[in-house]
Amino acid sequence: MAEWNKKDGNKGELTFKIDLDKIKEGLDKAFNKNKKSIKVPGFRKGKVSRQVFNQLYGEETLYQDALNILLPDSYAGAVADAGIEAVGQPEINVESMEKGKPWVLKAVVSVKPAVELGEYKGVEVPKQNTRVYKKDIDEKLDSMRKSQAELVLIDGAAKKGDTVTIDFKGTVDGKAFEGGEATNYSLELGSGSFIPGFEDQLIGKKAGDDVDVKVTFPEDYQQKDLAGKAAVFATKVHEVKEKQLPQLDDDFAKDVDEDVDTLDELKEKLKKELKEQKESAAHDEIQAAAVTAATKNATVKDIPQVMLDEDIQRQTDQYLAGLQQQGISADMYFKMTNTSSDDLKQQFSKDSDERVKTSLVLEAIVKAEAIKPSDEEINQEVKNLADQYGMKEAAVRGALSDEMLSHDLAIQKAVDLIVDNAKLITPEKTEANDQANK
Repeated sequence: MAEWNKKDGNKGELTFKIDLDKIKEGLDKAFNKNKKSIKVPGFRKGKVSRQVFNQLYGEETLYQDALNILLPDSYAGAVADAGIEAVGQPEINVESMEKGKPWVLKAVVSVKPAVELGEYKGVEVPKQNTRVYKKDIDEKLDSMRKSQAELVLIDGAAKKGDTVTIDFKGTVDGKAFEGGEATNYSLELGSGSFIPGFEDQLIGKKAGDDVDVKVTFPEDYQQKDLAGKAAVFATKVHEVKEKQLPQLDDDFAKDVDEDVDTLDELKEKLKKELKEQKESAAHDEIQAAAVTAATKNATVKDIPQVMLDEDIQRQTDQYLAGLQQQGISADMYFKMTNTSSDDLKQQFSKDSDERVKTSLVLEAIVKAEAIKPSDEEINQEVKNLADQYGMKEAAVRGALSDEMLSHDLAIQKAVDLIVDNAKLITPEKTEANDQANK
């Protein structure tokens, strides 16, 4: 029988025993594990009997291996016996391992903090505006026109938005520097892709012009030997091109979408797509606001540091895994951003307390509402995940236990419960915005 003695915060001491029958099993397993490597004169390697081994070395030499074998299950049983929810790794201390007596162990354990739920049904959240305005469609059409734009040579002066083809050679204190020279380079004026001030000095220039572009490298420039220094770029303008947008007509509509025949049909399709996007975004906003409100209304004291550390590590791993899927390794990312793993963890540590509190509150709602996904729902989730990631269902079940799937589904059900019962409050500005954006 385990004994739980709660200490300060959410830590405590768990005292438990390993009985003689279990000790015997552990010692047998420890002996069988080690006997292949035991050399005893007169016996072939691995063939020494247990009795001879005990006489020569003493059964006590097996205690540590036996304890390592028995500890995981014994500790888990003690945690269940005590009715606590342990988090992180315990600090195990041996109280006694006397021969012929149960072994006594004490573990310093962190446990999940108690959650005192506040209001989570009927929380007030702002209603989201999902109306699609004429200006939304016009902006989308404008973006589509720009993506179809052609660059056309002009004889006039370059203006912001035009693309110039240039040769340039940069010098600092009269000396050329690495990376400061190029020929037939295409540069969109106003793109901000060059050193601040460079592009502005080419506005108003024509094909054939020569210009000395004078700039100062930023203090935080990545090439340290150039940071903060004044430079002159001898620049030759070869061509000036402007973007020529296609006419907004039926032909344009058919060019950008083969499923429509007229501009009106394209506008109607865009309206439907924008509506779906706004509704999806609105659902996400309402869900986030409702869960945040329910979390804010709850009281959670003394979140163990180990839970925060685990959350930070999980966020870091997920972020780096996402980069890996894009072909960017962790080493590449840290070199590109001039940061380290510790910097990334520090970034995620800022909101770890709120993330962990949210998870604890949702788990408390699952318990309060007795939410338990059915076998059918778990099976459907396996199928959904298999379809989503192009995996076989057996592979999904191999990676995720029913317990994990049930937990995640239950959490989502708790979120849905909060959202379904939320009160949507229309912001005062909505009506005025509707009128202004028509």
